[in-house]
Amino acid sequence: MGIPTKIRWTRFYTTIAVISFMVAGCATPGDRGAATPEELAANAAAATAAPRFQGGEKIKITVYNEPSLSGDYDIDPNGVISLPLAGTIRAVGLTQQDLEKELAKRFRSEYLRNPKVTVTITQYRPFYIVGEVEKQGEYPYKPGLNALTAMASAGGGTYRANRNYILIQHFGETGLKEYPQAASTMILPGDLIKVPERYF
Repeated sequence: MGIPTKIRWTRFYTTIAVISFMVAGCATPGDRGAATPEELAANAAAATAAPRFQGGEKIKITVYNEPSLSGDYDIDPNGVISLPLAGTIRAVGLTQQDLEKELAKRFRSEYLRNPKVTVTITQYRPFYIVGEVEKQGEYPYKPGLNALTAMASAGGGTYRANRNYILIQHFGETGLKEYPQAASTMILPGDLIKVPERYF
């Protein structure tokens, strides 16, 4: 059975309200100035580096030959996961390899002498896009996402949209920074993107 229309619209407006609050807390558009060449390079490097877990993401844990310990898990908003035998683990900030090592250490016992653990991300933290786009809101993140594909996900820019740059607030930062509206500008999980109005 599908989700009732009223509930879907309630969720949509709740998401927009949260995003509006986030933007309101960022002072003026571009209040952190334009990204420097070094910041652009660091942003591109972060997009291709081993991802670090964030709260709100979903992961799949596989323990070889142990189906009772394998399964899909949510990283809660506080950045922790709870698993059988392993207990509660703080996953936020860890890479997949880091978490695999930590889980193997937790699972190691008289019962599991040499556990082989793999971790994969099944759902990244979403990104948000507001401003001069056709469909503001929350969108699923996929590796390799850039400024142009993010805008395309939101239906593209309106006729008032700036054609040269966008404003981005990375997860955990405060304030918006100006980035080129180009395929070379990579988007990260949890990013808040604002497409500003152009000046005629």
